Amino acid sequence: MAFMLRRPFAVVNALKQAPQVASRSFQTQAQAPIRNAFTKQSTPLRSIITSSQQNVFRNTFRQSARRGYQSQATQNPLAQGSMTQRLIYGGAIFGGTLLAINLVFNRETREDGGMPLFEREYLNDTFLHTGLGIGIIGIAARALHMNGWSYRLMSANPWLVLGIGLVGSIGSMMICYNTHPSNYMLKYGSWAAFNLTQAALLSPMFFFSPAILGRAGLYTVGIMGSIAIVGATAKQDKYLYLGGPLLAGVALVALSGLAPMVLPATAVRTLAFTENMWLYGGLAVFMGFTLYDVQKILNHSRMAQRGLIPKDTVNESISLELDFINIFVRLVQIMSMQQRRK
Repeated sequence: MAFMLRRPFAVVNALKQAPQVASRSFQTQAQAPIRNAFTKQSTPLRSIITSSQQNVFRNTFRQSARRGYQSQATQNPLAQGSMTQRLIYGGAIFGGTLLAINLVFNRETREDGGMPLFEREYLNDTFLHTGLGIGIIGIAARALHMNGWSYRLMSANPWLVLGIGLVGSIGSMMICYNTHPSNYMLKYGSWAAFNLTQAALLSPMFFFSPAILGRAGLYTVGIMGSIAIVGATAKQDKYLYLGGPLLAGVALVALSGLAPMVLPATAVRTLAFTENMWLYGGLAVFMGFTLYDVQKILNHSRMAQRGLIPKDTVNESISLELDFINIFVRLVQIMSMQQRRK
């Protein structure tokens, strides 16, 4: 849901299905005498949510990652083999992808003799804050999930979750953006509130397999790292023109995420198209945003060096965090669908 800032209605569909399935499981126990329901003593939340009910929530969330519109895929031949072969295949694919990205997007390198020291320090400080923010989100989301927060979140009204999530995310982000870097307490307090809000909304992601989450995280780091290298070594301001087209792409992806709420269930082909648009189109859009944000950070570093704007790497890191979250969530859902087709 942290990625709701650029994809506001994506996880709502997943959360919307949970109360319906949970209510079915509760209704099966309605044959017991009614007076027993009033004689039971109140118990804590953990004792109320039984293991069978937790399985209902977990299976519902995992199934919501795929809507059933996709056709069956063929078995992946690279998935068969030893761990050494998989590592070799993965390294070859990553190296080939990095080389291809550099050949396609980075034919014209910088003509000023390389990246100056102040730009390198500004970029490194931004990536440091980005890593810290992602770490805070991951640790806090895990802690909330272990304390039963994910079950309560999925049992709540999805529109209420959406509204509170948007208010908390956008509100804390705007406070951080409009706070001067010299005000450390308010600056880092709002930044921490933004990260904790994302953690609270992303905690249901831990219903997925830890192996899928680990692979998706590793792939996201590789994708963003390779694109960041291209953006840092390309000519100055070469990709800043992508801002307008990328905003249009985000709007198209957001509309495709709203399609299941408007279209009937019988429009299978249309829903399958919107599903692909949201997953793969959104993945391409936020990869482009990573390239754009890296060049924007370098442009801001040159402006800060000339004294035009204050040096504020905390604000810059929020954009990269949103790119990371959006890419990560889509990779998790794509891998989950591929695992279920085997």
